[in-house]
Amino acid sequence: MADQSTHTKAAADGAGYWTANIRIIVISLIIWALVSFGFGILLRPMISGISVGGTDLGFWFAQQGSILVFLALIFFYAWRMNKLDREYGVEED
Repeated sequence: MADQSTHTKAAADGAGYWTANIRIIVISLIIWALVSFGFGILLRPMISGISVGGTDLGFWFAQQGSILVFLALIFFYAWRMNKLDREYGVEED
């Protein structure tokens, strides 16, 4: 009976881990799409009046901003996954 309870708890922990993991991935992809596709292409006419570094904000997002946000998302994902791994006891040695 104890073995079945342990198995059920491990399955629930595994499901919780993957639910949290998928949530982090989806949020990161939404931010990435909004910044690269949204600000760089779709919303560019609306934000073109704002100047950043001698050029308009839409061009800046298309050329540099989306890359910087992507790099920030990589570091955020690595930090958050390490924290999630520690919470569920699956961290690497």
